[in-house]
Amino acid sequence: MDAVGSGAVQEKEKAFLDEILQKVNGLFDGELTDDDQLVYVNGVLKGKLLENETLVQQAMSNSKQQFANSPDLGEALLHAIMDAFEAHNAMSAQALGSPSVREGLRISCLGPLNFMKRYEHVLAVDRRGQRSAARGRNACLLFYHSRRAEASHTAAHRLHAVHG
Repeated sequence: MDAVGSGAVQEKEKAFLDEILQKVNGLFDGELTDDDQLVYVNGVLKGKLLENETLVQQAMSNSKQQFANSPDLGEALLHAIMDAFEAHNAMSAQALGSPSVREGLRISCLGPLNFMKRYEHVLAVDRRGQRSAARGRNACLLFYHSRRAEASHTAAHRLHAVHG
């Protein structure tokens, strides 16, 4: 049995994220990073799909195959994409146009998100005296995705399984 805080959970989460990347690799054009795609698919879209009570109920009540054949799934995905687009455009426009919104976001990163404190172990100075931004970014993603995965594990698992 692995101890709490061991690397086993992170390795399992990394494998999960790698699987998602393999499935979405090549779907999107442009200069998008793996992190961009992961946050969009596993965070934003999955989060929007989990807001759909009908879909969540179907995911919990049906087999993977039954859920994959749901007539509601395709339409729910389209609505999730549109809702995410509208919400992110609105928030981005407000953040770009308002110094007070940007200041609030900066304070959130330093306060409730506790960005520097939470990830100081992965942002540690390496042998050359340089911060390892890639390790920090990956740790941030792992933390973000593990929190999203905890919030309705059964439905999230079945939503992921449909693409498997």
